[in-house]
Amino acid sequence: MQSNKDKANFFDKVYEVVYRIPHGRVTTYGAIAAYLGSRGSSRMVGWAMNHSHKASPGIPAHRVVNRQGVLTGKHHFGSPAMMQQLLENEGVIVEDDQVVDFREKFWDPSRNIDDA
Repeated sequence: MQSNKDKANFFDKVYEVVYRIPHGRVTTYGAIAAYLGSRGSSRMVGWAMNHSHKASPGIPAHRVVNRQGVLTGKHHFGSPAMMQQLLENEGVIVEDDQVVDFREKFWDPSRNIDDA
């Protein structure tokens, strides 16, 4: 069983990745988990996103979607339309709760973050 300290450390690592997602791009819970060496922990990344409103500075959690580009976390943004609105403000087109051109907008931390 994971301790609260371990969970907090994992959440912090997730937030470090999310801060690096470029404006106008999205990534997935699973891509973040894989980058952190915790493939299969996408649900834990989702929990981190659910708690991200407590972090300071603000975390661009709206840039994290499910593996098909669906806005599954939209209910954690105060209003169901807020996540879509934030993405559209960055030029990401969303239709029926799904990112249009998901493959083009997808940002993979494993390919884009240099650990050096």
